[in-house]
Amino acid sequence: MDKLTSMKVFAYVVENGSFRCAADHFNLSPTMIGKHVSSLEESLNTRLIHRTTRKQSLTDSGKLYFQECQRILEDISNAENLIQTLENRPQGTVTINCPVTYGNKVLAPIVAEFLIEHPEINVELMLSNELIDPYKSESDLIIRIGELSDSSLVARHIGDYKMIYCASPDYINRHPKIESISDLSQHHCLGFRYTNGQSQHTLNAPTSPFKSNHTRLASNNGDVLKYAALQGVGVLLQPMILVEQEIKQQKLIQVLKDSSPQRRPIHLLYKSKQLSLKNRTFADFVIKRCRGE
Repeated sequence: MDKLTSMKVFAYVVENGSFRCAADHFNLSPTMIGKHVSSLEESLNTRLIHRTTRKQSLTDSGKLYFQECQRILEDISNAENLIQTLENRPQGTVTINCPVTYGNKVLAPIVAEFLIEHPEINVELMLSNELIDPYKSESDLIIRIGELSDSSLVARHIGDYKMIYCASPDYINRHPKIESISDLSQHHCLGFRYTNGQSQHTLNAPTSPFKSNHTRLASNNGDVLKYAALQGVGVLLQPMILVEQEIKQQKLIQVLKDSSPQRRPIHLLYKSKQLSLKNRTFADFVIKRCRGE
């Protein structure tokens, strides 16, 4: 087997703690992932990973080899980047993690435009509302909504996130007026739910009615909630970018305009100022498009 590929597989397994994740990432079967690791162990004549049916852990040799694999793979990446920079030909794959709604509504068309302009760069766009750890993530770039707590990351401001309350004209006509946040306790609300309680756009807003026991529908997908709102089920609190078309068509009516949650900053994050050429090319493209430059 190709040793470089085996080293990449081994490093990925260690970083993610799963043969299954590695299989999905490299588009290989779990059996083949195991063969790559076994091939390294045979060539080194030592065990790198203790494997059982329930868990896996690195041996002392595995810990040392993992550190060296990381160094070697990073050196190779730096060497490739130097050549690309010298020839001014960015190529390779850029991985980016982004919240679902922002990714669907804003980033997806930007990525499509980028791919047309840069045929030698591929993009892996992963959409998730979970708050990932940038230092444990495989993503080259991360888009995060909300105030940043980690000052060690490089952050580029690319816009602001506006949330609004809205409901269908039918719902508004059939229910009491909504003139204040407190009035929401007398209404049916459509609430967003996160898998583990953490989100890339957690809001400091008085949204307790959307979490209480009279919430008619809860979902981790904004489109599901929007559909229910269009049918007159209840009041919605979602990003403007998700409902702006329906607002323009008056299929949904904004309420509590003066009580909308404070806009949240949107940042493009990366771990180091020394971006590879492909990542810098992509980051610059996204920043210009998001800022309307």
